[in-house]
Amino acid sequence: MRIDIWSDVVCPWCYIGKRRLEEALTSTGEQAEIVWHSFQLDPSSTNDDPRPLHVRLGEKYGRGPEWGLQANAHVTETAAELGLEFHLADAKAANTADAHRVLHLALELAEAGEVPADTQNRLKERYLKAYFTDALPVGDHATLTRLAVETGVPEDRVTEVLAGTAYADDVAADQAQALSYGANGVPFFVIDQKYGVSGAQPVEVFQEAIRRANAERQPVTLITSPAATDDAACGPDGCAI
Repeated sequence: MRIDIWSDVVCPWCYIGKRRLEEALTSTGEQAEIVWHSFQLDPSSTNDDPRPLHVRLGEKYGRGPEWGLQANAHVTETAAELGLEFHLADAKAANTADAHRVLHLALELAEAGEVPADTQNRLKERYLKAYFTDALPVGDHATLTRLAVETGVPEDRVTEVLAGTAYADDVAADQAQALSYGANGVPFFVIDQKYGVSGAQPVEVFQEAIRRANAERQPVTLITSPAATDDAACGPDGCAI
């Protein structure tokens, strides 16, 4: 099973949705290839904005800092139910374009067999934890590089990417693809290119989507003639003659 996920590394519901999906996969015993796609919640954000997160949220949505505090408290409480520790009062502003570019690098290296297959997924987890738990600046090149190297991505490759514009087109293409699916927000999950799940839905919703995707996988039906034998085939040891 393949699960494509659009999200941002500064999106609290994306981290919560990731955990709920993981719980659903564990409970169903399903093994999945997870591919992370880029979606920037605020491409205009900067790395040097000194305002606390609750102030930024309140101004963005026009509802004031008190509302921002309440919103942060709500997601922090929800995250704690899943074993996640959020420290949003210390969260640092970041433009996440570069984090997404490094995640694309990790995916490409994994697909080429240069790093383990789960490297992108582990790096995504590390960037999320860095922002929400560790209060690290996930727009900072040194931080992005250090965390990527921790996850097994070669330092020279990360440095090369961050020094230029590599994967910028991929980030933009991901965003456009999400919008073409009708996803105006994240997280957004597509399971086996059949079922879309929008938002950090309850575990039961993910379980049902996984069940439906599995039910639609039909085994191959073998068709042979009554007189056919296994001799009329080739295998790993060659062909019968």
